Amino acid sequence: MASGVAEYNRTETDRLNEVKGHLEIALLEKHFLQEELRKLREETNIETIKQELEKERQRRTELEQKITEIAKTRTDESATQQLSKGPSQTNGADKQRSKTMCYRVQKWFYDKFGEYIEDFRFQPEECTVETEEPLSARRLTENMRRLKRGAKPVTNFVKNLSALSDWHSVYTSAIAFIIYMNAVWHGWAIPMFLFLAILRLSLNYLIARGWRIQWSIVPQVSETIELPKEDLTVSEKFQLVLDVAQKAQNLFGKMADILEKIKNLFMWVQPEITQKLYICLWAAFVASCFFSYKTIGLCMGLYAGIKFFLIDFIFKRCPRFRAKYDTPYIIWTCLPTDPQLKERTNATSSRRIQTVYSRGNLASSAPQGLGRDEETGRFHGTKKSSFHEVFSLADTERPLSVCETGWRCCLINRDRKMPTDYIRNGILYVTENYLCFESSRSGSSKRNKVIKLTDITDIQKYKVLSVLPGSGMGIAVSTPSTQKPLVFGAMVHRDEAFETIFSQYVKITSAVTNNDT
Repeated sequence: MASGVAEYNRTETDRLNEVKGHLEIALLEKHFLQEELRKLREETNIETIKQELEKERQRRTELEQKITEIAKTRTDESATQQLSKGPSQTNGADKQRSKTMCYRVQKWFYDKFGEYIEDFRFQPEECTVETEEPLSARRLTENMRRLKRGAKPVTNFVKNLSALSDWHSVYTSAIAFIIYMNAVWHGWAIPMFLFLAILRLSLNYLIARGWRIQWSIVPQVSETIELPKEDLTVSEKFQLVLDVAQKAQNLFGKMADILEKIKNLFMWVQPEITQKLYICLWAAFVASCFFSYKTIGLCMGLYAGIKFFLIDFIFKRCPRFRAKYDTPYIIWTCLPTDPQLKERTNATSSRRIQTVYSRGNLASSAPQGLGRDEETGRFHGTKKSSFHEVFSLADTERPLSVCETGWRCCLINRDRKMPTDYIRNGILYVTENYLCFESSRSGSSKRNKVIKLTDITDIQKYKVLSVLPGSGMGIAVSTPSTQKPLVFGAMVHRDEAFETIFSQYVKITSAVTNNDT
């Protein structure tokens, strides 16, 4: 039991360290990009651009004034020309009258029906992109409280229903059972539900007008109201983000389980369970063909009332009886989710591999395209080179037994200026004489880093960001070829890696000094 608790605590600390590592990398990249943006702003001359924009605006206003003056002069000239023509041109006047009459008719028609015509005009759909708010601890706590308050009516309704089914108040449940069964028997189920909805809205109206009306089967427990904190420390904000992420993870996991079970029910993943649903659907189809809908509704309503008020009460009080005879409960609990199916397939495949291995046919059952380095314990593809070929080292250079699979980390080279070279994700290895970093980018052997242990001038634990809680997750290594120390950050097992590297470094340097003496 103690070992299980220790293993659970170790896994939780590993997960927290991984989250800290990712947050450390993200904050580093943000800090570096902010520095680059500040430099770009300093290099570009904003004042000259503003002056040029002001000049362009003045020119535009001058041109608009000139255009309006020219338009006024032209309208004045046309008016004088029409007056100079006089009443001699009667034919032209008649034509002008007819045009004005048509124009008036069109205008009247447009005034009466133009609004309806505009409503049926097709227009391209506008795609609006919603702006996302930045992460804020205050906004996060406010949204959590809003979600809690919004879900409170739904949770209270579910609690009242479960209280009715559990016969929390015997008199209330008995009255509800009698009223429901009587309404279903006389065909008043739908009017009853509509009347209950109207009654609920009426009570809500009275509550909104100031009446104090509180009716609930389950007594409501007053919850402690937490006052919002004005200023949160960095560790409190980080812990708040972790708590919200954990709640969201559990909520999404439950929703995913429900959806996956429904999907697997209809996809014949468990044939014996889906077969029961198939038979029930055929029985319902045949009943709908031979019986009236009133009879079917009566049977369904009676069954729902008896199951809700009586059968579920008995099943909840007798779990063993429920596990044997409650068919919907048995079907739902036996339906697997996708992770459970994956575990089953992995278990069956591992059993097959074990049986084949016991017969001596492990080589034939191994997947093609995979090889294993027996001394280092690293799996690699046939196209991928071995360890000494990746880092261009001697054949004797292999990772130590402590770090056969390496430590995941990110290399922070502060001598570089580009973001792609400033931070690299990869794996760190330690051999007898070298410290090797393999970049995670495929085909980027030039980005790998090999440091000779004897060339290291200083090695120490390092905290990349002082705002994060804890003692840090980085190791700083100084060499003569770099102006600033190389930092291997975001390491989950930082202390283990530091002890291994430092002990090997002391061993090699002491051996070199002894040989020199």
